[in-house]
Amino acid sequence: MGDEKKPKAPVSGVWSTIKPFVNGGTAGMLATCVIQPIDMIKVRIQLGQGSAAQVTSNMLKNEGVAAFYKGLSAGLLRQATYTTARLGSFKILTNKAIEANEGKPLPLYQKALCGLTAGAIGATVGSPADLALIRMQADATLPAAQRRNYTNAFQALYRIGADEGILALWKGAGPTVVRAMALNMGMLASYDQSVEFFRDSVGLGEAATVLGASSVSGFFAAACSLPFDYVKTQIQKMQPDADGKYPYTGSLDCAAKTFKAGGPFKFYTGFPVYCIRIAPHVMMTWIFLNQIQKLEKSYGL
Repeated sequence: MGDEKKPKAPVSGVWSTIKPFVNGGTAGMLATCVIQPIDMIKVRIQLGQGSAAQVTSNMLKNEGVAAFYKGLSAGLLRQATYTTARLGSFKILTNKAIEANEGKPLPLYQKALCGLTAGAIGATVGSPADLALIRMQADATLPAAQRRNYTNAFQALYRIGADEGILALWKGAGPTVVRAMALNMGMLASYDQSVEFFRDSVGLGEAATVLGASSVSGFFAAACSLPFDYVKTQIQKMQPDADGKYPYTGSLDCAAKTFKAGGPFKFYTGFPVYCIRIAPHVMMTWIFLNQIQKLEKSYGL
């Protein structure tokens, strides 16, 4: 009997290791399917095409409903890489930190450090898919002669690598990583902290705790990350002029020129839509993750 149980142990060990990554990526992909249209509107606003109402009206009139889901394949690929890596890494990092803390709850600053680290890991892994997503979403805003006309995320990645070099897949990776660190510090640390508060201090039930903590997490994710998201988007979408010169030399140059042109509030261009997009995506990611974990528990996984 003992010999019969031995082969099952490695499988259980492997599953327990990869489960946080699988769960995180799956939850992120499900949330993206719901949020993609709002994300598309947010990118168009940041590219200067008007208010949310104007962008929505113009897209429906000129491009049809399908335009709201342009870049969905890249969005799903981004979640399959970025969110898989960041949520999985955060779970492992916090578990290790709790072990080092003798099983006691982590203070907020340690959760924030875990979130920063997980964000950096996830962004490094997911940067190529993020670049493909931004380019596919921005393509329709360019003059016809400058459009890249990528058919899907994998074709975009192939063409970027073939035409611009493999390292071009990480173009804008610097601001992407910084933005992800800010977002995940706000999102991950505040969620864990809020769960402890709503569950232990307020005494809410599971559903109310997840909903409340998800809302807090979404707000802090949006508030911390939008300035970095704005700079990242500008860097990733820029194209050379007739002389081959880019408008920005890097993220710091972009930030300086943006501040000079519009002041600090320029970095919060599209904030209402960004907040509407980020907060629900964060909330649904946590809600989907909670449901996935409950489903697995019911099957003994």
